[in-house]
Amino acid sequence: MVDFAARKGLAVESGGKDSAKLVARRTGIRGETYAYWYLRHQGYTLIARNFMLPGMHGEIDIVGYDGPVLAFVEVKTRSATVVGQPSAEDAVNIYKRRNLARMAQQFIRARRLEPAAYRFDILAIETRAGTKPCIRLHRNAFAIETQ
Repeated sequence: MVDFAARKGLAVESGGKDSAKLVARRTGIRGETYAYWYLRHQGYTLIARNFMLPGMHGEIDIVGYDGPVLAFVEVKTRSATVVGQPSAEDAVNIYKRRNLARMAQQFIRARRLEPAAYRFDILAIETRAGTKPCIRLHRNAFAIETQ
């Protein structure tokens, strides 16, 4: 059902009056919704979406269990028509990773999940209007640097 809904892509073609930022936001929202259903189909048990903490920048897109392991999933949706844009995976730089790690630790503390094993996944979606999206799921994409 999800593949049928996305058969013509997740990207929104700019109608001229919409700003590039608004178009990118719409594409991102569609990508996160597609990612939610994709991960459920892959066997994840999802427990949170768009987790934010007051006073901290950013959000964790999706949190769920992949078997016994708690997975913090960063979803990156890119329009394949944009030239010069880094790949979706490259957009999760060292600063984004550190921020995700801090937020994940707060999520674990707040829900008292201390002994739980966890990891960070990246779900990259490349989309083009009129075609089905290309999806790459990177399980355990990066580890937390302990200091």
